[in-house]
Amino acid sequence: MVLFGPPGAGKGTQAQLLAEQLKVSHISSGDLFRQHLQQGTPLGLRASEFMNRGVLVPDEVTIDIVLDKVLSLNAEDGFILDGFPRNRNQAEVLEDALMRRARGLDKVVYIQVPEPELVKRLAGRYSCRQCQAPHSIPKESLGPEGSAPDLTCQRCGGELYQRPDDRPKAVQKRIQVYQDETLPVLSYYQDRGILAEVSGVDKIECVNHRVLEALRASEPAGC
Repeated sequence: MVLFGPPGAGKGTQAQLLAEQLKVSHISSGDLFRQHLQQGTPLGLRASEFMNRGVLVPDEVTIDIVLDKVLSLNAEDGFILDGFPRNRNQAEVLEDALMRRARGLDKVVYIQVPEPELVKRLAGRYSCRQCQAPHSIPKESLGPEGSAPDLTCQRCGGELYQRPDDRPKAVQKRIQVYQDETLPVLSYYQDRGILAEVSGVDKIECVNHRVLEALRASEPAGC
């Protein structure tokens, strides 16, 4: 499946929950870019130039990195894609690659969140340097210039930091790029009858229940 949504919609959080619940792999294009950067690969260094400015990484870099991971899985293994595809060309390349393995996407879930809420969330979003788990940090907990010096990851205890593409100057650019280049991809999946839309404005567990319901699972009462 693919989790779709603008920057700050909660795709990473939901993907991690779903990966644990459904026992499938979580493949995040952003995490793959950062892994390549930490390893100093040419693809990683090139990707960082674009990510830090809040613009999309070129197709030839993105496709190579993501499909290398997707196609390394066993043909029968499930997976959740987060942050890919981001335009129609990437969607078509992904579909061709999967169909060559006699498997297509089962579902594309679009998490909808209004722009003002996105800006608010991204201003307080920090990530773990070790496991990349996202964290929402209240403004009053932050130090000078938005630093989070004494906060650690709730998942693994690693150091928290704010990614360059989550800083204020890049946030508005990322949202605009998403609206212009990525949002139109939804019609591609809508035409194929595999698109589901859920509201991302609620408690994490309630959004999770909505996504599970979109995947034909039951949603408990109260959410």
